[in-house]
Amino acid sequence: MGSTRAHVRWDRVGAIAMLCVLGALLYLYTSAGVSVLSAWKEARSDSSQVLALERQHVALEAQRAALNAPGTLVKEARHLGMMHPGEQTYVITGLPPN
Repeated sequence: MGSTRAHVRWDRVGAIAMLCVLGALLYLYTSAGVSVLSAWKEARSDSSQVLALERQHVALEAQRAALNAPGTLVKEARHLGMMHPGEQTYVITGLPPN
């Protein structure tokens, strides 16, 4: 009666283990690259949004300065047909068309 021993081929086990390690490293590098690419795209999007908001801020500051200018309130009130207390109003009719 002979004993049958299972013969383990360590070279194949080592090769399979190396392939598994290589696959894991490849997965890790790929996922890290995808994360970096995603962060880069988000940063570009955020920077373009910041530029748009900065332009809007400049426009709003200019509008605020124009509204705070002396005479703006009086000009807008006159445009709406308002007058100072005690002023005499005149209605001019019969003018030729321009």
